[in-house]
Amino acid sequence: MFELDAQHIRMGQQAADKDSALALLGEALVADGLVAPGYIDGLRAREAQGSTYLGQGIAIPHGTPQTRDHVFTTGVRIMQFPDGVSWGEGQTAYLAIAIAAKSDEHLRILQLLTRALGEKSLDEAIRRAESAEAIVQLLHGAPQELELDDQLVRLHVEADDLEDLAWEGARLLKKTQCVEAGFAGALQTGVPLPLGEGLWWLHSDHAVSRPGLAFVTPATPLTLEGQPVKGLFCLASLGEAHRDLLERLCDLLIAGRAQELSQATSSRAVLEALGGEVAPDWPSASVVLANAHGLHARPAKELARVAKASTGEVRVRVDGGTAVSAKSLSRLLALGARRGQVLEFLAEPGTDAEALLGDLVAAVEAGLGEEVEPISANTQPTHAAVPVETNILARAEDTAPLASGDTFKAIAAAPGLAVGPAYVVAQQHFDFPAEGEGAAAETERLEAALAAVRTEIDALISRSEAGAIRDIFLTHLEMLDDPDLREGVQTRLKRNASAAAAWNAQIEEAAAQQESLKDALLAERAADLRDVGRRVLGHLCGVGSASEPSEPYVLVMDEVGPGDVARLDRDRVAGILTARGGASSHSAIVSRALGIPAIVGAGPRVLNLAPQTILLLDGDHGFVEVGPDAARIEQVRVEREVREHRRQEAEAKRFEPAVTRDGHRIEVAANLGNTADAPAVVEQGAEAVGLLRTELVFMSHDSAPDEQAQEKDYRRVLDALDGRPLVVRTLDVGGDKPLPYMPIPAEENPFLGIRGIRLTLRCPEVLETQLRALLRAAEGRPLRIMFPMVGRVEEWRQARDILNRLRQEIPAVNLQVGIMIEVPSAALLAPVLAQEVDFFSVGTNDLTQYALAIDRGHPLLSGEADGLHPSVLRLIDMTVQAAHAHGKWVGVCGELAADPLAVPLLMGLGVDELSVSARSIPLVKARVRELDFVAAQACAQRALALATADEVRASVEAMQ
Repeated sequence: MFELDAQHIRMGQQAADKDSALALLGEALVADGLVAPGYIDGLRAREAQGSTYLGQGIAIPHGTPQTRDHVFTTGVRIMQFPDGVSWGEGQTAYLAIAIAAKSDEHLRILQLLTRALGEKSLDEAIRRAESAEAIVQLLHGAPQELELDDQLVRLHVEADDLEDLAWEGARLLKKTQCVEAGFAGALQTGVPLPLGEGLWWLHSDHAVSRPGLAFVTPATPLTLEGQPVKGLFCLASLGEAHRDLLERLCDLLIAGRAQELSQATSSRAVLEALGGEVAPDWPSASVVLANAHGLHARPAKELARVAKASTGEVRVRVDGGTAVSAKSLSRLLALGARRGQVLEFLAEPGTDAEALLGDLVAAVEAGLGEEVEPISANTQPTHAAVPVETNILARAEDTAPLASGDTFKAIAAAPGLAVGPAYVVAQQHFDFPAEGEGAAAETERLEAALAAVRTEIDALISRSEAGAIRDIFLTHLEMLDDPDLREGVQTRLKRNASAAAAWNAQIEEAAAQQESLKDALLAERAADLRDVGRRVLGHLCGVGSASEPSEPYVLVMDEVGPGDVARLDRDRVAGILTARGGASSHSAIVSRALGIPAIVGAGPRVLNLAPQTILLLDGDHGFVEVGPDAARIEQVRVEREVREHRRQEAEAKRFEPAVTRDGHRIEVAANLGNTADAPAVVEQGAEAVGLLRTELVFMSHDSAPDEQAQEKDYRRVLDALDGRPLVVRTLDVGGDKPLPYMPIPAEENPFLGIRGIRLTLRCPEVLETQLRALLRAAEGRPLRIMFPMVGRVEEWRQARDILNRLRQEIPAVNLQVGIMIEVPSAALLAPVLAQEVDFFSVGTNDLTQYALAIDRGHPLLSGEADGLHPSVLRLIDMTVQAAHAHGKWVGVCGELAADPLAVPLLMGLGVDELSVSARSIPLVKARVRELDFVAAQACAQRALALATADEVRASVEAMQ
């Protein structure tokens, strides 16, 4: 077990360089019996793989996986180097924590140091520390304070027993973000402790994020085991934060003052008795904050300066929240006050209180050193995340009514052409009483509805042909049994809410939390929560699903849930158009699986379309036409027939190679995520797997999969390919694709942060385990390993060296090693890298967003992230030229590889391989067979000289 203990710290050490420091640390580990002498070589070998410098003047040297056998006992030994030791790359370590661990236990150190690393100027404090105890205090960070304010006190709660009070206490703690799901259940398993005078105590340390104490009293006296229940303390325990509070409470009870709590008529009385955070009863004044960017550093500094002019205490709170010192810059910044919110100042009574309040209000109104746009008197303060001033994103949204002849663009979610009358489905309306007929009766109703929905979903799973659909509905079943949802509903039922009201409120709360997540993919799962919620509400309220028309139609909805799509008759649904949603939402996934053209995120105005309005959807490009004339409809009908005929022909020839009319061949491979789908891509005609996304292997486990588990997955793919090449991308997570067991601190711009190779080089044990599994699975079959997000030559060399070292242990033949070209710097360095790699694979999705500086998930700009922009084509051209100059091959594995207009350009630039989705393989092969390689080369050269993506597209279309 890792413990930061003062007795394990050696102060005032000296070392000339890092190697000398490692020697000292290794000797300390050996001397204390933690490791064998050979472990010192492991410390040096680990540093050779990558620096263990952590930040803030701290390094955490530890051995390699190969030297774990040298560890006798898990532990750490710590040395302070007041003069500092150069740890490489301009970084100086003043404290080194040498770790001896038999597995990945060293990651625990990161958890222990999280709060310390959040401090500023910690390196200087470590350097100046004069005792081991001071070092321990710095590493642990400042102790957390117990949360206890008016948000955690509820008096006169309607409750039938102590269990009801415990549910309410847990709810308060969760609302203030002290605890997470599971705390309430753990709290209930505890044995209530009677404190006397009707007061009781419950506590738990399970699922606690921050220490906090809630106090709840019943509206009418209760009893438990013959004793009165007049109040219940619910403690979320974490460390020793509650010690002072507990001593104060004991003093109150000994002094016979329990009635101050059990008979309290206000939360203020409770907080004053317990010493909690009490909003002072001082003179106050309020003012609306008008600064455009809220109370950021500059205005906060000015506000603190004005407050410090007073000799007395002055506090400030935002919109009635907890009051903090107005003289503390850090406290002011922590308020996060935004434009339009109300600042309330409270001044300690004294001679200058009123004058100070006036000065503070005047300073805020004057802008606190900034020019501000005044907020009009009739503007209401807002708690919304969007500032009061006009939101530029909302301003850009077109809300004009749609009329015949209008065309607009939204998000292409599922490919294909669709035409038909609009069938606009309004969101279901559920009427239900707010109050129920008792918790028992309402629980019975809810359980009956949940059972009925489970039966429905089971039937949908059994009827679903596509694996993607089955997986989604299996997730919906999990949602029905989610303990967090059930816990919240039960709390509401105990407060006499009806089953429908409790269920609806809890679903909306959970969906809102999901939508607030920074990860766009996770945020879109809110649609699934609401889909499940509507199913259950339908049963509780007796509201059935809308029946679809008998003739083919275009379904128009606010947001189509997976259940809505899966229930549809695919022979009658021509297409789907939604007001909300994204291309990665579950409804989009299901639409693609069913082969229904879909366009999502079109805005609320589509919900106002007149019934039977003819719509034309182009699911490939995201275009919608309203009320097309007969000639246009006939044109689309013919085009669909041509496409269908072409698709059938392509599928019939899917096993034939992709060879141009003048004899140039290009390999067409498959992008693969789920290893179980490998046989299916071979059946679609894949000549290789050009991209195996191994992150999905990792995402299917609760912890990092070991070597044996990974080897089994990789063997499955190689077996299915039967001698065809397998190109594997090493773990590519971080940024927008987090792993729960590899947490990364919040980053201001995760796309430019720790992701891909940047992450795995910092976790070499994870990378080495994956590489070992791949090498063992290969057994002489054609394996191609590539590293993602390489932006510097040093990153490539470091990853290559790790692999080369492992190849000495696990020999591999028929192995090639390359990198992804996703970062512009890698394309610019291609002439250097091409001398060392075996191949390049261009990830056009990321390369486009980095080259054009456009987040491809941006609600307004994503449509401008066009892979056919000349700048992107030039980067691809540079990559191919450099690779071919050294006899290396280049593949493209981004979405661009399947674009019919991009295929001739990529081939003309000299790309050797196109890796696409399994469904696209036959069509891409067919597209290649239509082309002349010499003409494609000329077209590509013309495109490189053009100025815009639209000009490029027009140039390619003119070639056909």
